[in-house]
Amino acid sequence: MTQTPVFPAARAAGCPFDPPPDIQALQEKTPLARVKLWDDSTPWLVTRYADQKALLSDSRVSADVTRDGYPSPAPIKSASISFILMDDPEHARLRRMVTAPFMIKRVAAMRPAIQKIVDDLIDEMLAGPKPVDLVEAFALPVPSLVICELLGVPYSDHDFFQDNSSILINRDADPDDRAAAAGRLFGYLDKLLGEKLENPGDDLLSGLTERVKKGELTRPEAAQMGVLMLIAGHETTANMIALGTLALLEHPDQLAALRETTDDGLIASAVEELLRYLHITHNGRRRVATEDIEIAGHTIRAGEGIILANDIANRDPAAFPDPDRLDIHRNARHHVAFGFGVHQCLGQPLARLELQIVYGTLYRRIPTLRLAADVNDIPFKHDGSVYGVYELPVTW
Repeated sequence: MTQTPVFPAARAAGCPFDPPPDIQALQEKTPLARVKLWDDSTPWLVTRYADQKALLSDSRVSADVTRDGYPSPAPIKSASISFILMDDPEHARLRRMVTAPFMIKRVAAMRPAIQKIVDDLIDEMLAGPKPVDLVEAFALPVPSLVICELLGVPYSDHDFFQDNSSILINRDADPDDRAAAAGRLFGYLDKLLGEKLENPGDDLLSGLTERVKKGELTRPEAAQMGVLMLIAGHETTANMIALGTLALLEHPDQLAALRETTDDGLIASAVEELLRYLHITHNGRRRVATEDIEIAGHTIRAGEGIILANDIANRDPAAFPDPDRLDIHRNARHHVAFGFGVHQCLGQPLARLELQIVYGTLYRRIPTLRLAADVNDIPFKHDGSVYGVYELPVTW
């Protein structure tokens, strides 16, 4: 009998940027396969790009975490559920409450402020001792400062929310510890909302309090939105900054092309290629079928779980020729790092802008940037649902 592979699968030693070999082998063998989760359930793993896009836009596929058969990545103990784990119309109603600040024109207006944050942090690195941990000195502060400014969260509290968010995204964390961290973050955002109900400012949380006052949103819904945006707004981008830098340092020809360019188009292309090549969320997007679905020669029955592993979809040779090669000149904008369909990432314009500014500035201002440790000694986040490095020692 063929053994059902476990998901997520382990990465191979010496291949920190590539999807697990077991998952790559599955993609070559079959478009859909059963995999085993922590609770011994066996949802479908969808390995290929075209099938993932088809399912992510299929109305017979649900993102509702409360449905029977939903392939949860861990036990769920929190009573509050984010709107990204809901279906329309409730998902659409709540998402509309926070769409405006992430519109492309609104985000583009933030460029000077983000550029100043990046330049100031580089100035501090250059003026300080070396080697330096790029995660602590740069990769984490950039998106944390940006999302704090956008939300209206005091940056002085960054240790608190970073520590608790790291517990939430750790797959190995005890469910009770994860629930406690979620509760602490929820309480923190609820307290901030209370303050902004009395003294609103010009920030996203204050905008949510106006919705609460009008009865369009409950205060717990607003607090849960704040938790989601605070975590997503710094964790994913921070890991992309550090892991992207490491990938470029390990591909010096690509780094040189990016460092020496004055072409904003090539910088934007590099961002898309790094998002495709690295794709740092490794739990896959989780769904459950509400009706029987015929796809790629298989039948997904109603009530069966579906996992759409976007990291392997972004390495599908049918969508990206020679997919295991990093090439910043590639047109990779059609990647699924931000998902697809109605649930695609709300904050992708902001993430793209931050990464364009970082990748277009850091290596130009520190042209001799290099690793200060052997790549084999760098601690990778194999235990997290967001992949990256815990530390990245660099010098120049």
